[in-house]
Amino acid sequence: MLQRPLTSEYPEYYVPYVILVPEGDLLTILSEDLNNTIVLFKGISDEDGHFRYAPNKWSIKEVLGHMTDTERIMSYRLLRIGRGDQTALAGFNENDYVEGSQINNHSFKDILEDFIATRKATITLIKNMPTEAWGYKGNANNTEVTTRAIGYIIAGHAIHHKKIISKNYLVAKK
Repeated sequence: MLQRPLTSEYPEYYVPYVILVPEGDLLTILSEDLNNTIVLFKGISDEDGHFRYAPNKWSIKEVLGHMTDTERIMSYRLLRIGRGDQTALAGFNENDYVEGSQINNHSFKDILEDFIATRKATITLIKNMPTEAWGYKGNANNTEVTTRAIGYIIAGHAIHHKKIISKNYLVAKK
């Protein structure tokens, strides 16, 4: 079982994500989170996917698209660092990615399917990561991070955004 990362293994701004990850096997947590994500988003229509709980907030579609983009980027970082690549990896601006995706033009079903495919690929990557690679350190967004921490950041990031969806979007929509 993969050990929870120490706070020295990732930048402080990821603490809110990592602390959301429950105790247990990371692969099981990611698999269960995928099922929970499907349940949460399955009944949302294309029309409801455009809902924003406040001005200048992302739509539900944009939040799910952001979750997918971020998981892809973090999985790429996990792959690079987990393979021992010491190349400094660039950061990204999530607002630019949301705007550039034009995700509101896609069906909600397609956006959810994209997240599902991305999460399955993340699970496969983690499942096949060599044991010794979990302690590897690399540089992403001008900060040091371990492969292990990235796995937990991926899980916690999705949990974080699903809490926001449940609290601010789905409750406000009723």
